[in-house]
Amino acid sequence: MTTLISTTDTITRDALAVLQPGFTGTTAPDWVLRRVDEGLASVALFGRNIRTAEQVAALTAQLRAERDDILVAIDEEGGDVTRLEVRTGSSFPGNLALGHVDDVALTREVARELGRRLAECGVNLNWAPSADVNSNPDNPIIGVRSFGADTELAARHTAAYIEGLQAAGVAACTKHFPGHGDTAIDSHHAMPRIDVDLETLHARELVPFRAAIAAGSKCVMSAHILLPALDPDHPATVSPQILTGLLREELGYDGLIVTDAVEMQAIAGTYGIERGSVLAIAAGADALCVGGGLEDDGTVQRLRDALVAAVRSGELAEERLADAAARVRALAFWTQGAGAAAREGTAPGTGIGSDIGLVAARRAAKVTGSAEPLTDPAYVAAFTSASNIAVGDETPWGVAAELGRLVPGTETDTYSSETEAPVAAVLRDAGERRIVVVVRDVHRHAWMAEALDALVAERPDTVVVEMGVPQAALRGALHIATHGAARVCGLAAAEIIARGTDRPQA
Repeated sequence: MTTLISTTDTITRDALAVLQPGFTGTTAPDWVLRRVDEGLASVALFGRNIRTAEQVAALTAQLRAERDDILVAIDEEGGDVTRLEVRTGSSFPGNLALGHVDDVALTREVARELGRRLAECGVNLNWAPSADVNSNPDNPIIGVRSFGADTELAARHTAAYIEGLQAAGVAACTKHFPGHGDTAIDSHHAMPRIDVDLETLHARELVPFRAAIAAGSKCVMSAHILLPALDPDHPATVSPQILTGLLREELGYDGLIVTDAVEMQAIAGTYGIERGSVLAIAAGADALCVGGGLEDDGTVQRLRDALVAAVRSGELAEERLADAAARVRALAFWTQGAGAAAREGTAPGTGIGSDIGLVAARRAAKVTGSAEPLTDPAYVAAFTSASNIAVGDETPWGVAAELGRLVPGTETDTYSSETEAPVAAVLRDAGERRIVVVVRDVHRHAWMAEALDALVAERPDTVVVEMGVPQAALRGALHIATHGAARVCGLAAAEIIARGTDRPQA
């Protein structure tokens, strides 16, 4: 075999090293392999790249045949946000479920098992956990991705998650610094703004990040949010005051700083992705996430060339780019050692192993009210709203599939704010069958609350399953709050519905 020696100059190699791009396909395209040879040190996997665990392992092996220390990143929070199980729903409950149980040992074990599965597939950087304190119940982007609205709870579970994930040899990436919980705007669409004072930021938003740093989080992801108390002019991703002044100098963080996706409108719509990327590296970021929406070689070339041009014009210090690239390579080196150590380690300490996700989901289900066991097929009405972009609309959610397996003959349909007379439609479609209504975040959708009230008035034996943040008034003869819409959360709820509430849970 002929070994090819790249002649790419140092600045260009460093510019490629700070990119974490995505691509299309379940194998690595030629352009990705070529860029790896030229200096690309990371790639990102999304749902479009994944079919099976075995296929992902083959994909990562293909990449490592080109560069054995490549960082392979993924956005695998568990719960509602899953890429590894994008077509089936996650085997692990998300943060809100874990926060509701409030057992740090359980959180640590769930994260460790999730990390073990990622490592088996060759993934060594996970853009998780979300350390955001969900202090604004109307938040459209965080919600169940947060451990909760309690600052100290969020901090201790953030630390436990990091410890578990990194024990499996997978680097944790704590997000979204300095805290995305008090927003009512999705930064995928526009620039969120948090108007709180410094005292509040330090007492609330920053507490989980301090815990993450103390726990040794190998990576921190910046948020595309404006916090005038810290920087009145620039969002965190492009703010030297926030990334260098606050995160590096004041909080003492020395690991990798990666941006949230630069093609999100909060950055792309304000600065453009090339200008935004240059500003982010200059502000103190070390790596640029791109590829959720832009997954082509042209995007990589544009960002590489923008960084090189900025160095050569003097806008971006060559030393800053070199330092950023060095941090990427240092993290890659850590994953090699940590991965080897994890493979030599023992099995998960609980002895539950791969079932830990379902165990956690069952513990997270909060049941209010009562119902007889379901002996005949039910009718599941799913009340749906627009998808959270971070979650996507590709991943199934609900209880119908799981309930149908437990009680064959159960049927389902979906209803939205666009459905004409949704209550009448549900009553017509259900007939005499027990109605189970599945919702997410009723408190954020007035039409859902009104429809639930009317439906329960007509059918008092209705079962309500809330799979979002359980902020609204409880409705239904039986109300189940799952604290997330992972597949295992749906299974836990289906088990409760099928057996009724007159027998203890196994």
